Amino acid sequence: MWQDSRLLNAVANGLFALSVVLLLSGGVWFLVQRPMFTLGVIQVEGMDKAVLRHVNALTIRSTAVPHIRGNFFTANLDQVRQSFEMVPWVRRASVRREWPNKLIVSLEEHRSLGSWGDDGQLLSDKGELFTANFAEAEEDNDLVEFVGPPGSEKEVWQRYLDFKEWFKSANLFPDAVTYTKRYAWLVTLNNGLIVQLGREQDGGVLKERVDRLLRVYPQLAARLQGEIESVDLRYPNGLALKPKGEALSAESKSKKKS
Repeated sequence: MWQDSRLLNAVANGLFALSVVLLLSGGVWFLVQRPMFTLGVIQVEGMDKAVLRHVNALTIRSTAVPHIRGNFFTANLDQVRQSFEMVPWVRRASVRREWPNKLIVSLEEHRSLGSWGDDGQLLSDKGELFTANFAEAEEDNDLVEFVGPPGSEKEVWQRYLDFKEWFKSANLFPDAVTYTKRYAWLVTLNNGLIVQLGREQDGGVLKERVDRLLRVYPQLAARLQGEIESVDLRYPNGLALKPKGEALSAESKSKKKS
């Protein structure tokens, strides 16, 4: 009899606790659904107080806002973040709540460095591909032309930074960088000179070839009065020049190219 009484008390306590939980849950649900918690403000700002140059209210309303669901309590912040990262020019986003009905969205924009291939994509200054309006990108800076096999954008970007540094001493910089399907490098400089560097067989071979060109470039430029069309550095012991309109050999050449 005593054991039955204890069992009944335990059951009664359990039912009471369950009813309290259900009552509290219902109250909380009723509270969070109140109109005061409907999202009334979505504040967009640049990450680290940066000025947003390309993201505007129109693109946000058309691209991000339609994907936002819920209110202050129920909105999934990760889904909100993803919806903003779908907006053109947005590299990444972070979202936080502000009482009682506000979301604050911080955005980092891509910074365009150049065009990528023929697919209408842009390459950022961090070596990332993204899609945006080319006319807007050209307002920021002159775009470098990049070409490379699929998935090689990081490698091409890093090599561009190398070329930029290597040619700096001659007041030259890359206007275009091509990484061919045969894994050979071709650089077009700001004076129109096309430099064929060939394949990178080890870590230092491209730098050695650039240094070889720079050692003789002042004399070659003076001799041909800046009319060199291309330089072929794929020879172990020399180089080959092509002035505009004719072919010319210079230095000692090996018939075997690397």
